[in-house]
Amino acid sequence: MEFNQHKNKIVLGEKITLEDFIEVARFGAYVGFSKDYEKRVQRSRDLVDKWTKQGRVMYGVTTGFGSLWEKVIDKNQASELQHNIITSHSTSVGEPYTIEQSRAVMLMCLMNLGQGYSGVRLEILEKYRDFLNKGLTPWAPREGSVGYLSPEAHIARVLEGNGKAYYDGELLDGKEALRRAKIEPIRLASKEGLALVSGTTSVTGLGALALYDLIKGALSADVISAISFEASKGQLPAISEPVMTVRPHGTQASTAYTLRKILEGSEMVQEAQGDHLQDALSLRCIPQLHGAAKKTLYDAKITLETEINSCCDNPIIWPEKGAETAISSCNPDSSFVGIEMDSCAIAATELAKMSERRNNHMIDENLSGYPSFLIKNPGLNSGLMIPQYTQAGLLNDMRILSYPATVDNTPTCGNQEDYVAMGYNASKKAIELSEKLEYILAIELLSAYETKTVSLTNARRSGVTEAVFDLIAEKVPLMEKDDFLYPYIEYLRDLIHNGSIAGTAERVLGEELL
Repeated sequence: MEFNQHKNKIVLGEKITLEDFIEVARFGAYVGFSKDYEKRVQRSRDLVDKWTKQGRVMYGVTTGFGSLWEKVIDKNQASELQHNIITSHSTSVGEPYTIEQSRAVMLMCLMNLGQGYSGVRLEILEKYRDFLNKGLTPWAPREGSVGYLSPEAHIARVLEGNGKAYYDGELLDGKEALRRAKIEPIRLASKEGLALVSGTTSVTGLGALALYDLIKGALSADVISAISFEASKGQLPAISEPVMTVRPHGTQASTAYTLRKILEGSEMVQEAQGDHLQDALSLRCIPQLHGAAKKTLYDAKITLETEINSCCDNPIIWPEKGAETAISSCNPDSSFVGIEMDSCAIAATELAKMSERRNNHMIDENLSGYPSFLIKNPGLNSGLMIPQYTQAGLLNDMRILSYPATVDNTPTCGNQEDYVAMGYNASKKAIELSEKLEYILAIELLSAYETKTVSLTNARRSGVTEAVFDLIAEKVPLMEKDDFLYPYIEYLRDLIHNGSIAGTAERVLGEELL
């Protein structure tokens, strides 16, 4: 990731989309603040400063945190309280966030606190903005969060020159990273430590990364399934428009439309029509299963974009003139995002289980009519036998990860937090699921590609298939004998992850996939 006055600029102040979010977190787009963003942040900060001077009792500002809310803090100790919150809350453990994951959490902090209901200083948000724009990325262990507090605290420590951060590809102590990036450390003031660790920032940041990849994976699955449908002599009536009309789910119909468009002009498909009466469900049920999965993903996109553009802090600083107050509530609850990401986990696993079955259909000579494992001399060669084992292992992982995180409850904070949504783990495991889905789809695509070697027909394949196969052929040979398959699977997974498979289909079709 390079940070040299980046390709794009995302100005915070109005609503942003999931795609805008990814531009910053993954692709390093430059972040700016609108005048309205700055104005509303300052308005709520002025109230916090005034109330702190007055000694007004406000949760986490002039009181302790969590179950210590009854402990009143002297206004002269307000800054020390915020420093202590960041220090004592930095207890997440294990492997750290990737660069893009840490960036996603910081961006969510800017979105959350920039709504103008949190009472932090603009200078604090400018620091995170500078971290993003200059490529300084705080180090934060990712394990052991219930939805807030600990990873966010590790990130916030760098503001004061503590903790650790990546800069120019090197992991440094926070003070040195700030020095090299020419960013001055800043001491936290009243309300700021609490605000930086509160909210659904990590849940939504991680969830956004996962969801973006899951949607891309689902669109790639449409393309790959069409190629497999073609290679497996699928019967077109099952995906015809009349079938979709009598069960009018939008995403089912759009998936069937995509399949039909991709298969237009395929002599191979036309040649196979009437060859048999009915296909296996993994072929004739593609619109139904893929449609259901994509509906779940698109529903989640609506929810996540709402959360991205929300204030999920506690307490809320309500700044409306004549009704100014600090309200203790629970917008940091992660149920909205967590339940959606648990649902997305199920959707991803459904896509993967069908992909594995389509792959099995191609490599099993009793089902496909091709030689065993798509190799000309099976026995001496194993061909594509073992990649299906890899799919089976990955799919087992996915089924385990599909167990919903949000149904769990372990009370925290001396039972002050007696209900805990656990959305964090739902988002965290969704990232793992997106990666595993991509690998399972890559293996299916590898098999579909290798059918070229053993196919007995000279019939022309569809334009989309040929374009995708041309892309694959840049790195993957048509196998005449056993080969080292790992690099081919990784290459195909990269094509799915970076959008090249879906993008190739869109280029040939001249329209976006739905």
